[in-house]
Amino acid sequence: MTALIARDELKAAIETGSVTVLDTLGGEYYAKQHLPGAVELVLADVDAQAPTLLPDRDAAIVTYCSNPACANSGQVADRLTALGYTNVRKYREGIQDWVEADLPTESA
Repeated sequence: MTALIARDELKAAIETGSVTVLDTLGGEYYAKQHLPGAVELVLADVDAQAPTLLPDRDAAIVTYCSNPACANSGQVADRLTALGYTNVRKYREGIQDWVEADLPTESA
């Protein structure tokens, strides 16, 4: 089970640049709206893209998707952990919570 991160802690980490945020929805969802600085990475691409996108296996990584009902973020986090990444957490509440809190997003 992947450790969780709260919105306020994630917001602070994004502001200081101390975390890599992964949008696990991808595609049109990523293009329309994602957390500031988030990188698109869906489960099907983890094995191929993780070594290039995430070369430091000890760096802080946070995955998110739409809301607690969405399984994508947990699946990507679990796969990264299986590949040897040691500091992966999940923002379970997802972009829905972020937007409802009136926090900034970006679009592609």
